[in-house]
Amino acid sequence: MTSTALLAADAELPEPVAGGGQLVIAAIAGIAVIVLAITVGKVHPFLALIGGGATVGLVAGETVPKVIESFTDGFGTTAAGVGILIALGAMFAKLLADSGGADQIVDTIVGHASPRMLPWAMALVGAIIGLPMFFEIGLVLLMPVIYLVARRSGLGLITIGIPALAGLSAMHGFVPPHPGPLVAIDALGADLGTTLALGVVVAIPTIIVSGPLFGVLAGRWVTVPVPDTFDADPADGATTRRPSFAITMFSVLLPVVLMLGKALAEIFVDDEDQIVRRVLDILGTPLVALLIAVVVGMFTLGRGSGMDRETISTCTGAALPAIAGILLIVAAGGGFKQALVDTGIGTLLADWAKDANISVILLAWVLAALIRLATGSATVATITASSLMLGLVEGLGSGEISLVVLAIGAGSVFLSHVNDAGFWLVKEYFGMSVGQTFKTWSAMETLLSVSGLVVVLALGLVI
Repeated sequence: MTSTALLAADAELPEPVAGGGQLVIAAIAGIAVIVLAITVGKVHPFLALIGGGATVGLVAGETVPKVIESFTDGFGTTAAGVGILIALGAMFAKLLADSGGADQIVDTIVGHASPRMLPWAMALVGAIIGLPMFFEIGLVLLMPVIYLVARRSGLGLITIGIPALAGLSAMHGFVPPHPGPLVAIDALGADLGTTLALGVVVAIPTIIVSGPLFGVLAGRWVTVPVPDTFDADPADGATTRRPSFAITMFSVLLPVVLMLGKALAEIFVDDEDQIVRRVLDILGTPLVALLIAVVVGMFTLGRGSGMDRETISTCTGAALPAIAGILLIVAAGGGFKQALVDTGIGTLLADWAKDANISVILLAWVLAALIRLATGSATVATITASSLMLGLVEGLGSGEISLVVLAIGAGSVFLSHVNDAGFWLVKEYFGMSVGQTFKTWSAMETLLSVSGLVVVLALGLVI
């Protein structure tokens, strides 16, 4: 289902099925079940979201068949609208990594940077690699390069590493086709092209502040030796030739350009029947844009690196098992969202927010940040906050809804700590203590979240 269709479907929210007090208790109970199941019970988020959806409906007074119907409807709609995009994005990322294209981007940019500009170059590398890749995959891919650059430059592991992490994390939180932004776009009916364009605008100053600028300060706070995990250049021993830097960048930016082209056509071409508008609308549809990127990538990245057809098939297929858990969590989040929507809590919250005259953007960030703190999951924070914000975006323009999506994205990366798997991944890769990880990684995530909110609020003054 397209974003436009979703917006039309969600434009009329259901009337509350119970009194305001009961609905608030139902929403709080559902969120509490998710938080406690994940943090205390160590239950997988997929099961926690199912339990949360059931709790919301039952406490609100709905019948069991109605609760099941709401959850399965939301699950199926989200799997169809978002799951395909996540799968295509994972396939493209796998092609980029296995072909050596990612290494080519890293080596080209870092190789042309002076020692003083290396932190800025690493931020750029992190952002480009983070555009198509999930955070964890990008981190694993970049760690050998971070080690190598830190050792050769003598600038310190933290000074070099923090900018790269900032680039990866900002893309993960703000820019589709990452699961978080896609979920929020799908739930709130935002336009993907507009959100992508604004997400890049928000990400640039956010990365600068939390990456190269903060990295210098963090490097003074924490000094750790460079691990010897990867002593050799990560390109050594490659069995295939790399695609050129130009071809690789063309492949990476192709879906971005196609989706932005659709958004620009909607702004500047009024006549929907014009052939240019119709072509750009089709090519810029997220499913079509990412499918084109994968097919083109099979030739530019796959064949361009010497892979044969069987190897390309194996490469793209290998990307899917790794994201199975993410797909189930995202789809279950859609079920939880629909359970909330069908109780009418969205209508209640919308009326309350209007009466209280609270900034919708600020409220979106606060909700996402609180759930992120409680669960440690950016995806769960995005899903839950988007569900609660559904009634509050009625009547907002396309640009304003996109800013709400980005505010949720900013809140979803707030203060990574011990309940976040990313916290431990960074700690172990950088060889830091828990305290040092708080001073560097957690502080960077907090700065990224807050600075992202500031930029979104600033954009809200003119959009």
